[in-house]
Amino acid sequence: MTAVRPSARRELRRVGRLAGFGALTGAMLPVFLAHQRLVSAPEQSRVRERWVAAWCSAMLRLFGVTPIVRGPLLARKADERVPGRLVVANHRSTADVLLLLRAFGGRMVSRADLARWPLVGRAARAVGTVFVDRSDAVSGARTVRAMGDRLAAGDAVIVFPEGTTYEGDEVRPFRDGAFVAAIRGRADVLPVGLAYARASGAAFVNEPFGSHLARMAAAAPSRVAMCVGEPIPSGDFRRAALLRERAQGEVQRLVVQARGIVDEPT
Repeated sequence: MTAVRPSARRELRRVGRLAGFGALTGAMLPVFLAHQRLVSAPEQSRVRERWVAAWCSAMLRLFGVTPIVRGPLLARKADERVPGRLVVANHRSTADVLLLLRAFGGRMVSRADLARWPLVGRAARAVGTVFVDRSDAVSGARTVRAMGDRLAAGDAVIVFPEGTTYEGDEVRPFRDGAFVAAIRGRADVLPVGLAYARASGAAFVNEPFGSHLARMAAAAPSRVAMCVGEPIPSGDFRRAALLRERAQGEVQRLVVQARGIVDEPT
């Protein structure tokens, strides 16, 4: 029996995973939208959270990404009145979105062009993603207001304040916008640090997005550590810059912690 070459195995994984992504997303999206139409307005948010969590879990399994979670996930009761939660993390992979949405729910802030992508854009719009064009000051201001409104209503909003994806464990300078929204919305800021196993095919390595996604789809199974910190009350800060600096420092500390966990021998 002829052995399958490693390059052939990678190509089979890539094709199979990308096909599975399209098939699963294409099947789940219309059922989710139909379910949304059948429930009352107060129930729609809970329905969305359950469907998004199920989709994210399925995608992580499909792409062979195993999360190791440390720290409080701070689950909320359905009718509990609590401050909004701004979840901030370093951004090292497309899989980051799946990890954070599965863990915290809420709304993701994403680059504006994602809304125009086939299937992915439709799915992102359907679950209430907040889109921002970082090159447009008007779009940025509109996004800050939208985030503030969500946070003031007690929702969770997930953002990558570095602004794009980077390679390695150094946390790059955060942008102010999300922290302005947190103060306006009187929200807690929840820092999260992510670290992928060294040589992980799921981690970004300074490449175009399409190349990153194709390489992640072809990669062998991988582990990622997600360390969650304690909430930082935005009410303790008068200036967004001070809140931003505190959050960035916490995320960097958590990334170092996550690196130690994911690199432990299994």
